[in-house]
Amino acid sequence: MKKITLQINQKEYEASDGETILDVTKKNNIHVPTLCHWDLLSPFGQCRMCVVEVDGNIGPVTACNAPVWDGMNVVTESDNIAELRRNNLKLILGNHPNDCMTCEKTGNCKLQNYAYQFEVHAEWSQQTIRKFPELPNNGVIEWDKDKCIMCTRCARTCGELQGSYALGFKAHGFTALGAPNDSNISKEGDCELCGQCIDACPVGALQELSVKGKGRPWQFEKTRTTCTYCGTGCNYFLNVKDKKVVSISPCFEAPVNDRGSLCVKGRFGYEHIHHKDRITTPLIRKNGKLEEASWEEAVTLIAEKFTEIKKKHGPDSLGFLSSSRCTNEENYIFQKLGRMMGTNNVDNCARVCHSASVSGLAACYGSGAATNSFDQIRDTELLFVIGANPYEAHPILGLKIKDALKKGTKLIVGDPRKTQLAEKADVWLNLIPGTNIALLNGLIHVILKEGLEDKEFIKQRTEGFEALKKGVKKYTPEYVSGITGVAKDRIIQAARMYASTDKAMIVYSLGMTEHTTGTYNVMSLGNLATVTGHLGRSSVGINPTRGQNNVQGSCDMGALPNKYVGYQDVGDEKTQKKFEKAWKTKLNDKIGLTCTEMDIAMNKGKLKGYYIFGEDPAMTNANVNYVKSGLKKLDFLVVQDILPTETSEFADVILPGSSHAEKDGTYTNGERRIQLIRKAIDPLCGKADWETICMVAKALGIKNMEYSSPSEIWDELASVAPMFAGVTHERCNPDGIQWPCPSLDHPGTKIMYEEKFNRPNGKAKFNFQEHIASAEVPDNKYPLILSTGRRRQHYNNGSMTRRASTIYDKWPEEALELNPFDARRFNITDSEKVLASSRRGEMEVKVQITDRVQPGITFLAFHHRDALTNLLTNDAFDPVCKIPELKSCAIKIEKLNGHK
Repeated sequence: MKKITLQINQKEYEASDGETILDVTKKNNIHVPTLCHWDLLSPFGQCRMCVVEVDGNIGPVTACNAPVWDGMNVVTESDNIAELRRNNLKLILGNHPNDCMTCEKTGNCKLQNYAYQFEVHAEWSQQTIRKFPELPNNGVIEWDKDKCIMCTRCARTCGELQGSYALGFKAHGFTALGAPNDSNISKEGDCELCGQCIDACPVGALQELSVKGKGRPWQFEKTRTTCTYCGTGCNYFLNVKDKKVVSISPCFEAPVNDRGSLCVKGRFGYEHIHHKDRITTPLIRKNGKLEEASWEEAVTLIAEKFTEIKKKHGPDSLGFLSSSRCTNEENYIFQKLGRMMGTNNVDNCARVCHSASVSGLAACYGSGAATNSFDQIRDTELLFVIGANPYEAHPILGLKIKDALKKGTKLIVGDPRKTQLAEKADVWLNLIPGTNIALLNGLIHVILKEGLEDKEFIKQRTEGFEALKKGVKKYTPEYVSGITGVAKDRIIQAARMYASTDKAMIVYSLGMTEHTTGTYNVMSLGNLATVTGHLGRSSVGINPTRGQNNVQGSCDMGALPNKYVGYQDVGDEKTQKKFEKAWKTKLNDKIGLTCTEMDIAMNKGKLKGYYIFGEDPAMTNANVNYVKSGLKKLDFLVVQDILPTETSEFADVILPGSSHAEKDGTYTNGERRIQLIRKAIDPLCGKADWETICMVAKALGIKNMEYSSPSEIWDELASVAPMFAGVTHERCNPDGIQWPCPSLDHPGTKIMYEEKFNRPNGKAKFNFQEHIASAEVPDNKYPLILSTGRRRQHYNNGSMTRRASTIYDKWPEEALELNPFDARRFNITDSEKVLASSRRGEMEVKVQITDRVQPGITFLAFHHRDALTNLLTNDAFDPVCKIPELKSCAIKIEKLNGHK
């Protein structure tokens, strides 16, 4: 970019062509006041507070949108400029309420600060000229229209940053008022309750209702941490007053949510931390009822029962389910605890979400994780999003996709539902659930037939191509269309677009993995990326989006039945000896049970004792009636959690957990970034989770499990896992490090496989697979397909978000999505309650009639206890990774005696 020089206040500065005067002054710490300007938004020039004088211009110019030129001469401070700014303030203040002493924004209000700076506070109006009629707020954000200064930052933030366009301005001048499209803020329209309009507002017009009266910003202790919800890994500040988290504010320096953006969960989903339902003392079941107990009593009982079970039935009669919601350090010592007890029956919830990614991607490339970084989405030329709905499940990734689309990125979406993202697609591949392999083979068929493959990449960096070429021959567009329901022209168009683009990136999620063919689905996706050479560069690759905040980390830490920390094989003799030496014990070399296999073992009476840490399989696993029947048959169940869950109802002992606000440690997000979480308050139960696990280990007589801090735990795991050898807590501060990071001088890895793949010969492997139908398909008795997924507003089992009144009051129930054709077919009306049933269970649920789902397909999320979706889902699982088929099962719906 061309460099130019200009003078500002008689001093010379260097600038780049295309910068504005305000850009240059900010870079050089020259203060120019602004009200309507925000660095995250395009220049606007409405408030005219940033006026400056430019040599040769008639009159002042606004610095925020005035481009610089070579030789420009700028004056930012003069008597004339000060008077202009003062007059602007007088006009605003003359129409502004005189309640500065009581306004929640006092001390943090730009208008108030400028009033004092320019000495116009004496002119503050005693009576506002404008007076808008009172309208109800939306229950979350208070909107005081009388305080609005019409800077439009809220509306521009909603449009430019969030892409929601829920806020707008109806008129100009002093009769204007900011309002969501169609009406006002009480009618949400497209509002996603991200709350960024609050950050944008420079005055007190927009504020979080639940924070009112809890204190002023300067009274809060601010602790930067990592979000406890999805695997995107946003950072924010926990605001604490009187030892209580009272609000969350954005972190604009964070590498993932680099504009401070948060979703509704990240912004408002913090009430669970101090909820009345928090478990803060151990509970022991006595005479069928859970009663409060001391820590010593509870831990002693656990040690006695687990020791007794091990002695009587052997170590493999015990199981340990680790937590994708807890820290890396806690997952490491929890899986270590299980293995020190003599069993590899250790798993985590990735089994029911992304175990197919681990097995599938590892088969293709040698590592089961995302190849690229989230920020590279903005610069890709084409996005292929399949089996994923980032706008709902990963909203901040969704914002990056919106940014890419604004820049002209092409979009292909593979999804049975017509999601908000599918509506924006250049090509929507509306496949029937369970037909992913056929669709991907069809795309590859077209690519090879038309010679669009990357021949040099295939020759130099892959193996197994001939088998793939032979296998996809029969997957013509016509043949694939018959299987998938996708029009053949769309298949051809998508294949050409993906293969002929230089930078194409794949983003996928559970719509690819939660099938009996989950591993093969991911392998087939790998085939597509590999045959076109879209790997090992920026803005390409294949990238799974992780559902829970630390589902990547819990796998990395070895909370798996076949892998130690860092994906080192259980049973490998050299690895075995290394861990036995490090942990000073003899270890079992037999691969353990997955959590889905432990469900079977419970029901068969083979699993006797189970320690479930921060997970809720009685709600989130498939076919929960079967899960619950197994939990009832256990001799002894320990649950460690922060809140009551469906699973805790079966516990013999409940150990209180600690929320992310109450401990230190690290999470690993979906782009392999290891980030710190930082303690903001002391644990409500008196112990962080890692301390509780160590206490249990000590009671069991396990040595070598005493630690003074999470950083000490990390140092131990890094010493036995080469991929983490260069990572320390200090190096993770403030922005984290992406693994692999093999040495202390290594910067971390933003892009995987730039030079070679992580397989023995350094080459990617093609893994052709034939189409295999879902384990259960519709028939006359069960004529509909049920697919499942997430809602933007809720998280996982809902135990946290259903206890956030801000969220729950807005989205208190689940509804089954039904196509209008099927509604007529079964005589169902909108909002009617029906009985939905499968071969495994039944439930009552309200219906939402929508063309978002195709005929013959229905959809449910799984966040609500009163609509327990997994009563219906199929627990048939993938033979490789043992993931259940949550994304496709056969159901029927029936009227409830005609009553709603």
